[in-house]
Amino acid sequence: MSVAASYAEFGLREARGVSPAYERLSAAIAADDEVLGLVASLPEAKRQPNLLYGVVRLLGGPVDDPVAFRDFVVANWPAVAAQASARATQTNEVGRCAVLLPVLARLPQPIALLEVGASAGLSLFLDRYAYRYGDHRVGAGEPVLECKLTGVAPPDRLPEVVWRAGLDLNPLRVTDPRDVAWLEALVWPEHEHRRARLRAAAAVAAADPPLLVRGDLVDDLPALAALAPPDATLVVFHTSVLYQVPPQRRAAFVELVGRLAGHWVSVEAADVVEHGPLPAPPADTFHNVLSCDGVPLAYTRPHGQGMTWFA
Repeated sequence: MSVAASYAEFGLREARGVSPAYERLSAAIAADDEVLGLVASLPEAKRQPNLLYGVVRLLGGPVDDPVAFRDFVVANWPAVAAQASARATQTNEVGRCAVLLPVLARLPQPIALLEVGASAGLSLFLDRYAYRYGDHRVGAGEPVLECKLTGVAPPDRLPEVVWRAGLDLNPLRVTDPRDVAWLEALVWPEHEHRRARLRAAAAVAAADPPLLVRGDLVDDLPALAALAPPDATLVVFHTSVLYQVPPQRRAAFVELVGRLAGHWVSVEAADVVEHGPLPAPPADTFHNVLSCDGVPLAYTRPHGQGMTWFA
């Protein structure tokens, strides 16, 4: 897919109805040859809209006006390019815990959580947050994560987590203000509720920092998994991570995780993990697929705001 097409698709499928600012930016960039040329000069893995928009926000640039955004990017391209090259889209969206919970609560307890692409590890604390599925609430912590659940009964308990660890090429620390600033820059501009729950989740993690290991999802996964308590059910999981991994390494990871003792829970775009034929998504907007041990279970919205269970 060309850079122009990827920005146009992002605006139409992901930002429309979710972030007016990013929808406007995406449409403008898709038609701007100069900005497209600058973005195309970056390595392919660094051209994503989320990364560019997050970097501009981190640098103090405007994202609410396409003309002002364009002027900032062109005038500050060396700084933008340097930050884009050094960073990755490590959106630590705790809202996605709401679509993981129905699966994790069903598995044999207690569980040992190992997150691949953990960012700052906020999703590792899903047992300490609260959830609201319509009128049904689970848990008593903060933040409260809301999810519109269709096709399955909401979970009636939180999982019992006895061990938690994360693996990431560049783990972030919620005790480092620079890392927290990057996490906040990745939250879409209109989403004050996401910013508030990010801060609440960061406070939970900062009080009891998880084990975060710098490493590769293939080369370093077995050694980290071996640290999990043998009397707990190991759960290796990831949310919106594998699209950033080259196809060959992605295939190697899928083969590897399938051989580990325990369970593999994945939340990724439908074309990132091979599932075979899937039902039509519930609406003409972007959905991920939730699966457990390679079996697709539900469509989920990108930030965990909704999920539709397969019949």
